Amino acid sequence: MSYVGPDFDPPRPPRRSWRRPLTVAVAALVLGALVGWLVWQAVGDSGGDGSDGSVAQSSPSPASPDTSASDAPSSPITGTDDGDAKEPGKSPAPSSSSTSRPAASGPLKGKVFVIDPGHNPGNFRHTTEINRQVDIGTNSKECDTTGTSTNDGYTEARFTLDVSHRLRTLLEQQGATVKFTQDGDRPWGPCVDERARIGNKAKADAVISIHADGSGPGNRGFHVILPGAVNEGEADTRPIVAPSRELGERIAGNLVSATGSAPSNYIGDGTGLDVRTDLGGLNLSTVPKVFIECGNMRDSKDAALLTSGAWRQKAAQGISEGIVSFLAE
Repeated sequence: MSYVGPDFDPPRPPRRSWRRPLTVAVAALVLGALVGWLVWQAVGDSGGDGSDGSVAQSSPSPASPDTSASDAPSSPITGTDDGDAKEPGKSPAPSSSSTSRPAASGPLKGKVFVIDPGHNPGNFRHTTEINRQVDIGTNSKECDTTGTSTNDGYTEARFTLDVSHRLRTLLEQQGATVKFTQDGDRPWGPCVDERARIGNKAKADAVISIHADGSGPGNRGFHVILPGAVNEGEADTRPIVAPSRELGERIAGNLVSATGSAPSNYIGDGTGLDVRTDLGGLNLSTVPKVFIECGNMRDSKDAALLTSGAWRQKAAQGISEGIVSFLAE
């Protein structure tokens, strides 16, 4: 870029005492203006909108809650499909880290609900720890298991966390305070006895443990597991048997309505309900609690549902509606 100005006029001796300083000053001003203009252009362009040139730093958006599991890796992973993945062992224990942010009002305002996502994603790395025996009242049983998976490798642990996150969101929108027993935020566990104690300590109005089954091909559908009457050792389920059944029935009915899925064709005689006395998570609970097996991961038709983000959202909606109808009375 060229510039033509006073520096190109012939010198005039009588004015030399002030002409040259003035020329230098003007040239400096022009040069400064040019540099300033170039800087403004660079900063203004980086701002993108011609405002103050600052660039807003935005954090990555979490994946959509409707993300399908069809692109899930075949090996067990930590975290979930909805953007809440965490590295096991990097966060505090779930009893202190899973803090709910309920809505200001709603039918579940003041209610506390505990969600127990079955099987920590890190369990498969800690087989010694999860195979140790714990007291479940009636007898001893393994601390936990790794859970099952689809034939394509979509793990039960991944499924349970995803559905649990969706369910938490729906319950919080109704005003409930929601706590998790684990959120993929610890290396393994907790054991089944500790899972029960987390709900008891929270004085939960109710608890649900989310699972998916690993039965044979052709066995399809969901079933809700209810506590049977146990009064042995540290276990006494008698006070929670009736309310747990009511909770389970409401969840089963609403799950059918929300998903269109039928109750299990291999457990419960078509009712979608199954009573058991051999599960520590139920035996040691002092608050109403149920388990739900949302489908059979080893059946190809059920697996297609369980790996669908849209279906998981419907399942969470149905479970939520059952819980709301139970707690809002």
